[in-house]
Amino acid sequence: MRVSRWGVVLFVAFPVLWSACSGSKNEVVEGFDNVAEVPTLRTLGVKTLISDSGVTRYRIEADEWLIYENAQEPYWFFPQGLYVEKFDSVFVPEALIQGDTATYFKNRQLWRLDKNVRIENTKEEVFLTSQIFWDQRKREIYSDSFIHIETPDEVIEGYGFTSNEQMTRYRIRRTSGIFPIRRDTVAADSAAVDSVPPPGEPAVRAKQRRKS
Repeated sequence: MRVSRWGVVLFVAFPVLWSACSGSKNEVVEGFDNVAEVPTLRTLGVKTLISDSGVTRYRIEADEWLIYENAQEPYWFFPQGLYVEKFDSVFVPEALIQGDTATYFKNRQLWRLDKNVRIENTKEEVFLTSQIFWDQRKREIYSDSFIHIETPDEVIEGYGFTSNEQMTRYRIRRTSGIFPIRRDTVAADSAAVDSVPPPGEPAVRAKQRRKS
């Protein structure tokens, strides 16, 4: 099986279970009512490297990977979460992205991560939100949801953002607050956000950690 255009061939053994009726061999086994709703491939315990133009760019880990090739718009689904590391040309990590669930729309080369989405970049910045989209064709990440950003100097909160793939150049569409980090305060349980509120609800202000 060829994984999109990334030039990686992944072979997975997938047992297909068929139910058969005893009796006459002329009996017909009933199929699925809607094949689009049935995964064509299911893989457990995924750990793989993905290349782009012959260069390893991503490391993906997931407990479960479902592929729906018969859907009107073929997609991959990761119901138990997804962990992605993005590398530069010399295999140095540029960004970390993870979420509770993820969907990849194959034809559009578009990722959608949902629930407890966390992104980290090389500038020691952490991004927390409830949903992001990652367009690999345009090489950008964006969201319309509430975003909580922790930098070494301040906390920024707002709604909606766009960024490059490395999450080093980004723009928040509607900023709701900027909170400087007090250098004389040490919080042992810092960088913890209890929840990311949906649009319209007050933002949860996180406790912060600074290096001693």
